[in-house]
Amino acid sequence: MTPKRDVDAFDARAAGYEDGWLGRLHRDIADRAAALAVATVPAPRRVLDVGCGTGYLLRALAGAFPDVDRLDGVDPAPSMVAVATASAQTGRLRCRSGVAEHLPYPDDTFDLVATVTSFDHWEDQRAGLAECARVLRPGGALVLVDQFSPWSLWSAPTLWAGRRGRARTVRRCTRLLQEAGFRSPVWHPVSMTLIKAVTAHA
Repeated sequence: MTPKRDVDAFDARAAGYEDGWLGRLHRDIADRAAALAVATVPAPRRVLDVGCGTGYLLRALAGAFPDVDRLDGVDPAPSMVAVATASAQTGRLRCRSGVAEHLPYPDDTFDLVATVTSFDHWEDQRAGLAECARVLRPGGALVLVDQFSPWSLWSAPTLWAGRRGRARTVRRCTRLLQEAGFRSPVWHPVSMTLIKAVTAHA
């Protein structure tokens, strides 16, 4: 699936993305990511969600961080941004169109950058991680959640299905994080066998 088709698919699913059993799964993963974010950065002033979708994670973080100044989200699917904007329950939450590889923010803007089940859809993961590092303040943290296997053999079917070149293993993602300038990546289980999180600091 090409990046354009990825965006089109998410655009079409935006209105019902949080519904049904799959919506419950996405919400559960986001809730666990929010808890990990709180444990990693207890008192951020500004937060960014890359690939924010319907804004569910941002809404969860708004509740978890009552003193946060602002929560920003970017997503390449216009319908996702529209749903996230409409569902925002606070003026601190702002979503806009954007991609990981070209984040529309100045250097050293955020204390926390999160991305949940978005990383696998980035067109250039190395460039996206470099952008995440750029917009983080020194000492700020990244919380990244997606499907990762311990060994490359487990991810082979997904690579054959059009994800060739993506970091689908813990080892490869760790290497990309370090190349982007992140320090001390730590891996955490999140859901089922393959959904994992990595935290790292700028």
